[in-house]
Amino acid sequence: MIHIIDTEHPWDVYSISSGHTEVISCLEWDQSGSRLLSADGDGQIKCWSMSDHLVNSWESVLSSSLDGDPIVALSWLHNGVKLALHVEMSGSTNFGEKFSRVKFSPSLTLFGGKPMEGWLAVTVSGLVTVSLLKPGGALLTASESLCRLRGRVALADIAFTGGGNIVVAATDGSSSSPVQFYKVVVSVVSEKCRIDTELLPSLFLRCTTDSLRREKYPAVTHLKFLTRENSEQVLLCASNQSGSIVECWSLRKEGLPVNNIFQHRSPVVGEKQPTILKWRILTTTNDLERVSAIALPKLPISISNTDLKVASDTKFCPGLGVALAFHDGSIQILHRLSLHMMGVFYGSSSSSGQRPGDESAIKRQRTGGPALHFKALQFSWTSLALAGVDNHGKLHMLRVSPSMGQVLEMNTTLRHLLFLLEYCMVTGYDWWDVLLHVQPTMVHNLVEKLHEEYMRQNQALQQVLATRIVAVKASLCKLSTATAARACDFHAKLLLIAISSTLKSLLRPHVLNTPDKSPGDRLTEICAKNIDTDIDKVMINLKTEEFVLDGPPLQSLQQLIQWVGDFVLYLLANLPNQVIKSLPVHGGLYCGPHEKGSVVRPGFGFMRDGASLGMLREMLVMIRIWGLLKPGCLPTFTATSDNQDSMQLLFRLLTKLWLCSREDGPPQDPDETLIDECCLLPSQLLVPSMDWLPVNDGVVVKLQGKHPLRLQFGKASSLPGAGFTAPLEVFTRSPGSQKMDNLRCVHMGVCPTEESKACTRCGCVTMLRSPNKTNAMKQWEQRWIKNCLCGGLWRRIPATLS
Repeated sequence: MIHIIDTEHPWDVYSISSGHTEVISCLEWDQSGSRLLSADGDGQIKCWSMSDHLVNSWESVLSSSLDGDPIVALSWLHNGVKLALHVEMSGSTNFGEKFSRVKFSPSLTLFGGKPMEGWLAVTVSGLVTVSLLKPGGALLTASESLCRLRGRVALADIAFTGGGNIVVAATDGSSSSPVQFYKVVVSVVSEKCRIDTELLPSLFLRCTTDSLRREKYPAVTHLKFLTRENSEQVLLCASNQSGSIVECWSLRKEGLPVNNIFQHRSPVVGEKQPTILKWRILTTTNDLERVSAIALPKLPISISNTDLKVASDTKFCPGLGVALAFHDGSIQILHRLSLHMMGVFYGSSSSSGQRPGDESAIKRQRTGGPALHFKALQFSWTSLALAGVDNHGKLHMLRVSPSMGQVLEMNTTLRHLLFLLEYCMVTGYDWWDVLLHVQPTMVHNLVEKLHEEYMRQNQALQQVLATRIVAVKASLCKLSTATAARACDFHAKLLLIAISSTLKSLLRPHVLNTPDKSPGDRLTEICAKNIDTDIDKVMINLKTEEFVLDGPPLQSLQQLIQWVGDFVLYLLANLPNQVIKSLPVHGGLYCGPHEKGSVVRPGFGFMRDGASLGMLREMLVMIRIWGLLKPGCLPTFTATSDNQDSMQLLFRLLTKLWLCSREDGPPQDPDETLIDECCLLPSQLLVPSMDWLPVNDGVVVKLQGKHPLRLQFGKASSLPGAGFTAPLEVFTRSPGSQKMDNLRCVHMGVCPTEESKACTRCGCVTMLRSPNKTNAMKQWEQRWIKNCLCGGLWRRIPATLS
């Protein structure tokens, strides 16, 4: 069986009957986390991919086999993307200087330089096998011996070079045998896969050349390249029944000494001393407890001298530590270069107060039978969390401090977390493990600083990251009760941006060869300049022929148009209830402190967000024009008067609020007349109850405390979040309330019979199968087929049959 778990809902296990006949020896995720390789002791390799882009629905799509030849190492081919994270530049204002792209070639390229996908495996008999995925979906497979004299391979690891080559390290498991290294070059010749191998310099473990330790550690139990993109540093662990020793080796280029006969001849111009590649030991540990698992850092931190010095000075440790798990249940984190101890974790089986010198506690623990210890260990992408599976089949998640427990000033801690949040924002990696270290008191400062850094980037990068930064802020705001309502605002802003871009994309220029701006850009420009509160006067300045659309697309988008109308009405009707202070706005949505005793409600953040209010104003103008063509697409409002022009009224009040928070002028408080008019709104129009996203049911909001959280597979956690008081009434859901499709903006009924999917990050719910037939709505749904609005992945949730 293969079990797949999303860290935000660890109790929700998806178990696959793998079809492997022997024990699974290797599991390997691809870079995106959407595909998984599994290999077994019979030489079977299977490629699993998400079915319908759901994290809890997987299917085997491809497979390759080397019958009867167990797989000992497995890896996806490299796609040529490599980043370097520069700690030295962490104070820079430019993301490009903090996270630079390193020149790195893919393992294999298609026409035009596009990386070819596939995987590579090493078998116990010394074969290397490569499977390549052709663009049409077919599989090209080839196998080749690592060297002419094939021998048993007990352990192997795979790394990649900047030139597109692959390096394989292999050992037969005996510490007295050499650790061999091979260069593997993959190519496609005449539609067939070809593998060329070449022997590289090998090494003997230092402990076997030491007369005192020669027989002490007979077996090599772990062999790992420090990172998959660094084939010049390798970590080796040799063990006996009770202990281990770890060595770190580096491949160096050394000058080859020349015989004295040739020393005295006159040197030729430009002639250099011949060089040779040689493995040199960097460092070795003292005798350790027996190692059961090793985890290597995935954060691509630059290890130049200046970067290492700045990291040391600021106590920035992510990406620098190697985690070793021991048979006594403890974990040590050692520096990847010097192997000195950076941090230690004493497992649950050992005494909580135990320290390295407390021998009586160790003795007491050992006599009680086999200790609980980790069989497998993995770092998260930013190295701020460790996931491990123990010998009793329990899954553990450990929080790893960015400073390894060293006491830091609050500003330095915030700077470290901010740096890693920026890294996740730029690369697209999930920031879940960074959230584990954010305390509720840090949320406001982090959101503020993140926005400041974002505003310093160039316009093009800001556009690329526009929605991702909103999603990061929403995740942060969920961690504190003071900002929980702000999370709703950020999610509403994501939906608002998406609807706005979709509606604008329907506009077409009247004349095809118009050299000036697109209709959407022209609409934005005219609405920004025209501050008239009469919607019809603003409409007159637009080329209405650009808004002419067929009826069916407009009618099918009515539910999105209705959400815009309801949202504007909700914002304006709640304006008198919202406590507005003349404080700066951060991240487009206000996120600051509020008056003591007042309750911040969802929608509060929009009151000072001129850009979002301007976007709503543009959409009302568009909807007004479309309403003349197709009255059925207009939002419906329940008015108390038959002759009430609802759109006109909402546009007038929205424009007045927008004028108070325009970006080109100083922010002003809404005047008394506007607040009075908004007070009258509920007596003129029926104010809808907005279905805000529920406070996420995930685990991250429950991990703010220092005490460990114990969960059970198959049983959802019912614990409240740390510091969370009774939720606001907008978040509470009575059992008889209507369920909402948050993406299509339609009600699904009290007990939906349709299968649904929910976002693993924000909890947004939508139907799995589309009820729509029109192209316009299908295009909207296609935008969210892989990811949610916030970029989170989807998971299937069962239908709630009554």
